[in-house]
Amino acid sequence: MPAHPTAESGGTGWANLGMDIVSVKRVRRLLDDYGEDFFQRMLNPGELDDCRTSSGLDPLSLCGRIAAKEAAFKTLRVRNRILPWRDIVVRRADGGWPLVELRRAAAEMAAESGIQDITVSISHDVDYAVAVAAPILGDPRHRP
Repeated sequence: MPAHPTAESGGTGWANLGMDIVSVKRVRRLLDDYGEDFFQRMLNPGELDDCRTSSGLDPLSLCGRIAAKEAAFKTLRVRNRILPWRDIVVRRADGGWPLVELRRAAAEMAAESGIQDITVSISHDVDYAVAVAAPILGDPRHRP
């Protein structure tokens, strides 16, 4: 059962922010140990292409995508549900900023929580990538 992100009274609402941090060292180790196949379970081909450079997958970009997906999932506040990795898609907009697209299971969870969309910001450093996500709330009068 989701914890609805808006106030029950229908007045001014509040939103569940999501945040996640991912270690570059850990992602490099996974990439070295398991290769690209490991990340195909979490990212779709377009997302992997966004993380690719001329020398292969960029660990820092992978960290940013993973952190963004985790942060987006945390905004949904659902219990007993596994993160639907490939149903939360994080792509690069023409301007370079990240965009979140919710598909299948993730879209259903968002609808159950009164969330129409999720916006995310990603920041990278040498050792870590961090992402913060915020839901875009729907009209509480139209909730199931």
